[in-house]
Amino acid sequence: MLTAGVDGGTFRLRPAAPADLPAIVQLLADDSLGAGRERREDMAPYGRAMEAIDADPCHLLVVGEFVPDGAADGPLVATFQLSFLPGMSRQGAWRSQIEGVRVAAGLRGKGLGNLMVRWAIDESRRRGCTLMQLTTHKTRTGAHRFYERLGFEASHEGMKLPL
Repeated sequence: MLTAGVDGGTFRLRPAAPADLPAIVQLLADDSLGAGRERREDMAPYGRAMEAIDADPCHLLVVGEFVPDGAADGPLVATFQLSFLPGMSRQGAWRSQIEGVRVAAGLRGKGLGNLMVRWAIDESRRRGCTLMQLTTHKTRTGAHRFYERLGFEASHEGMKLPL
């Protein structure tokens, strides 16, 4: 998917595999919001979600590995989900939605998130999408600045209803 040299090593994006689930959930839980939502003691719901994502070509679950200089492999340090959605508005345009974007705390600020989101933007264009969308919690002001630097605009007010 992507291999890029970064400070101190190489960053590689690849499709997620079932063995990655514990590390993915750890990344999702690695902040105050995620810590309250994720349940690391039961991987079964995550496994079912991964199976559904893998079964549908309109959804990708991606992980990133950081391989330190001189090493053959390295730990999983990043993840995101990318979905491709058909729509009626915008003249029947396809859009992509990126979510669950996470980079391990110790590697934030090294450009890994930038590499991931730019790859997702390129993949969305390659698949014919005319718009990429995302939601980010109102309290994640650092994430807002990050996405704005990449060209995203806070053009809509999102709403959610827990079911």
